[in-house]
Amino acid sequence: MKHFGLILFLFGSTILGQENFVVNISGEEEGNYEFIRVKGVQFISNGSPFYANGFNAYWLMYIASDPSQRWKVSSAFEEASKHNLKVVRTWAFSDGGYSPLQYSPGSYNEIMFQGLDFVISEARKYGMKLILSLVNNYENLGGKKQYVEWAKNTGQQIQSEDDFFTNSVVKEFYRNHIKAVLTRHNTITGVSYKDDPTIMGWELMNEPRCNSDVSGSTIQEWVTEMATYLKSIDKNHLLEAGLEGFYGQSDAYKQHYNLNFQTGTDFIANNQIQDIDFATVHSYPDQWFTNQSEEVQLSFLKEWLNNHIQDAQEVLLKPVVMAEFGKSSRLPGTNDNQRDELFDTIYSAILTSASGGGAAAGGLFWQLLTHGLDNFRDGYEIVFDESPTTANIIRRQSQILESIH
Repeated sequence: MKHFGLILFLFGSTILGQENFVVNISGEEEGNYEFIRVKGVQFISNGSPFYANGFNAYWLMYIASDPSQRWKVSSAFEEASKHNLKVVRTWAFSDGGYSPLQYSPGSYNEIMFQGLDFVISEARKYGMKLILSLVNNYENLGGKKQYVEWAKNTGQQIQSEDDFFTNSVVKEFYRNHIKAVLTRHNTITGVSYKDDPTIMGWELMNEPRCNSDVSGSTIQEWVTEMATYLKSIDKNHLLEAGLEGFYGQSDAYKQHYNLNFQTGTDFIANNQIQDIDFATVHSYPDQWFTNQSEEVQLSFLKEWLNNHIQDAQEVLLKPVVMAEFGKSSRLPGTNDNQRDELFDTIYSAILTSASGGGAAAGGLFWQLLTHGLDNFRDGYEIVFDESPTTANIIRRQSQILESIH
C-alpha cells in the first residue's frame, strides 16, 4: 500500500505547555511563540484556532546533514511559506544502514543530528511548525526491522518484526531513542527539542502495523506504554500515534472500509488513549483501488474522510489531521486534473468541518520537493512551479483556513 519502496532507494535503506515561551535565535528576541495546544476538537495557538495545513518532506534531515545542500531545505521552506503552509511532517529517524542518524542502539551520528538541528532552526525562521516521526513501520531507513535485528544481535529470541512491539530489549532501544531525540540540545538554536515550540508534536511511528495480532491489542498496549513514557519526558508537545486510519474491533461495522488490509490497528481505541492528543488519517485511493475508476476512488475517499472526521468529532473528541495524501503521476492515465480533484476533495472535507468549528484540523500532502531533489521524486511530489494549478489549490486552502476564527 505505502510507497516507501519507491522513495527511499537512495538511502539503502491535552498539552501542558509553557505560556509565553520565547526562543532566542542568533541573539534576537522573536516575541511570543507558543506551543500548539488542544482545546476540545481544535488546535489552539496564541488563543486562536490553528490549522495544520502543510506538507510532508521526509528528506529534510538527510539533505541538511550536508551543509552544501542546506539551501534546498531553505528553498523548500521559503516556497512553502509563500503558499501560507504552516506545518511540516518529517523523519527524526534513520536507523542503521547508509548514513544513519542512529548507527546502533544509543549510538548517534552527530553530523546527521546537526542536519535535524538545522531543519528545526530553519522551520522556525520561516514560521513553520514540525511534526517529527520517531521510527518507521517499514524497513526503509531501518524501521522496526532494524530494531529487532539489533535485539537479535544481543541474543534475543525474535520470531518476527512484530516483536518490535513486545520484546523488552527492543522496547528499551526505542525508549532510549525517544529520550535521545527529545533531550537533544540544538547546536544552532541552543534550545532542547523538548523545549522548542517550533515542534508542534511527535509521532510514535510512521504507519504502525502488527499483522500478527489483528485484534489490535498489541498496538494498543504499545502505544499506551510509549505515549506514557514520552509524556514523562516532554509535557510541552502534542503527540499522535502515526495511524493510517484503519478501523478495529471497537467499531466493527466500519471495518469494511479497511479494504482487506490487516493492520492490527484500531482508529478509535488507539486514539482514545489519554496521552494521544490528536488523530491522523492517511489517504491513497490510487494505491488502494488500483485499476478502478476515478469515480470509485473519489467516492470511497469522501466516505473515508467524512467517517473519520465524524468519529473525531463525536467519539474521540480530538482534532484529526489528514497527515498523508496524494496521487501518483506515474500511474497510467493520471493527469494534473485528477490530482487537483483529489486535493479539492480532501481540502473541501476539511473546510466543511473547520468552518463549523469541527474536528478536521488540517491536511499534509505527500510530498513537497524543490529543484535539485530529482532522486526523491516518487510520482507524488509537488514542485510548485511545475504544478501551478495544484499550487493554487494549496495556497487557496491555506488562505481560507487562516480566515476562520
